[in-house]
Amino acid sequence: MSIESILKQFETISANPGGQLREYKNRGKKVIGCFPYYVPEELVHAAGMVPFGLWGSNTKPIEAAKEYFASFYCSMAQLNLEMGLDGTLDDLSGVIVTTLCDTLRPLSQNFRVAVPNIPFLFLAHPQNRKKEYGIQYTIEQYETIRKKLEEIAGHPIAEGDLKVSIQVYNQSRKARREFVKLAGEHPELVTATARSAVLKSAFFMLKEEHTQLLAQLNDLLRRSAPSAWKGIRIVTSGIVADNPALLKILEENNMAIADDDVAHESRGFRVDVPEDQEPVRALALQFAGQDHDTILYDPDIDKRPGHVVQLVRDSGAQGVVLLLMQFCDPEEMEVPSLKKALSEAGIPCIVVGVDQQMKDFGQAGTQIQAFGDMLHE
Repeated sequence: MSIESILKQFETISANPGGQLREYKNRGKKVIGCFPYYVPEELVHAAGMVPFGLWGSNTKPIEAAKEYFASFYCSMAQLNLEMGLDGTLDDLSGVIVTTLCDTLRPLSQNFRVAVPNIPFLFLAHPQNRKKEYGIQYTIEQYETIRKKLEEIAGHPIAEGDLKVSIQVYNQSRKARREFVKLAGEHPELVTATARSAVLKSAFFMLKEEHTQLLAQLNDLLRRSAPSAWKGIRIVTSGIVADNPALLKILEENNMAIADDDVAHESRGFRVDVPEDQEPVRALALQFAGQDHDTILYDPDIDKRPGHVVQLVRDSGAQGVVLLLMQFCDPEEMEVPSLKKALSEAGIPCIVVGVDQQMKDFGQAGTQIQAFGDMLHE
């Protein structure tokens, strides 16, 4: 297959999660919805079920969910509840809802009450995740989730199956990290829209199936001639960066994504699960090892801004586009320190406010065009 045909497959899947869900149901699979962030999907996979990412929607209006949230509430959270209320998620055999921010905590309880027809699995990660007591707490939470998944699956999750699932997911993470690097090296072949489709589709596919297709793409990209592309390379940062209209604006301004610090993208597959530990503890150690994320507590407040600076330097990017999810308190509070670190490093940065209900990107387009003109000077 060609690069174009593989990218088209990923684009089709990322644009039609409902179709993917129905396909797995038709194959006799049970599917478990996984809310942001850091759900241990390996437990779902090891139970013989399909983990299915739920990160809101760029196409669905918010209607029924308005009865549960104030209008200024995070659009991604509202849309996940909206999909539960309007029947979009009825084919799911359960949902795992996390509570790592002040938005997700009330969302979890609203979803539990408002959508009683979908089995609900509550997951409370610790903020003090690195100390042994935090690791033990995570293990206990994961074991609780494991038991509930076993009830849904109708059979125990064997240790051997969990070890295999950890290997499958580590292979997926490695392939996605390689793709991010290769896409940054070949912007003439992988547009911002295509890059997003490849990464987004992983939420709607069994990881072994996604990795198999992605390995073919990575091989073709590795063997492609060095890029002669002369446009602008940027690093994106934020919660989600998958809106087609916004990505199109980047392309129209000759901008390519050299790397990212996006929760929906690279933040989720930066850290592998140790394969030399007892499986559930290994999953807890992976969460303990997650760093550089606005929703995770870290006493070193300079660590994440420094990480973004290093991403820019390592990728050869010329600037940072921060896609700031409106009313996302953790992201908003971190903007000053991030901008300060980038400024001190001599790296231009632009902050573009976004949410998943945006239809008019005129202002964002003007901002990005002006940013591109500045970088060209």
